[in-house]
Amino acid sequence: MNELPTTIFAHRGASSLAPENTMPSFKLAYELGAEGIETDVHLTRDNETVLMHDEHLKRTTNGHGYIKNFTYEQLQKLDAGSWFSSDYAGVSILTLGTLLNWVRNKSLYLNLELKNNKIDYKYLEHLVYEQVKQYRLTNRTILSTSNPHSIKRLRLLSDSPNIGFLRSKRAKNLVGYTEKLGAGSLHINHRLLSPRLLRQSDEANMPLRVYTVNRPDIMRRCFQSGCDAIITDVPHTALEQRK
Repeated sequence: MNELPTTIFAHRGASSLAPENTMPSFKLAYELGAEGIETDVHLTRDNETVLMHDEHLKRTTNGHGYIKNFTYEQLQKLDAGSWFSSDYAGVSILTLGTLLNWVRNKSLYLNLELKNNKIDYKYLEHLVYEQVKQYRLTNRTILSTSNPHSIKRLRLLSDSPNIGFLRSKRAKNLVGYTEKLGAGSLHINHRLLSPRLLRQSDEANMPLRVYTVNRPDIMRRCFQSGCDAIITDVPHTALEQRK
């Protein structure tokens, strides 16, 4: 069990209050007191790392099509805020570099989810890791993915334990499987949280982080269990519940 207070990561920023994975959402999460930011990384046609959850543009922009088929210059012309509220009209799609540059002088942790479970982007691991190194943020950045092949590629880049395996479904000996893959931490859907999994992760000295925790009762359960972190759309609510 983690003896330190459970860290609160803002899921795609303060995504219940501002458009997800945009600078307004990240800035608001920081202002509210979140200790970490979780975001999602895709790759454009010209190999720019950009922050968006979906592979397709439709849900969170005024564009259509897959990110991988556009250059970053083309994506910059899209509106990534109006879908949420007219107050955010004109907000643009961010690059990973822009976020890293903003974070580097702040006391924030990062959880960068590589969105390569549906589209296994070539070189995504290398491009992300090199930028994290460039901004000297390796000691407070977790690189997470649900793609086992991606974890193996990350291990070839670095011996850092800050690789997280994402899992939403139950499996036998999940901690052992995560260790075998080479990930240093396990990120689970909150429905998978159990005393047994907590005990196994503790015995393996493996950080256990729980997503996406938005209900106060589930937050309290996570805090009481001593899991290492929660990932939430409502960091302000989580901070209140952790007091």
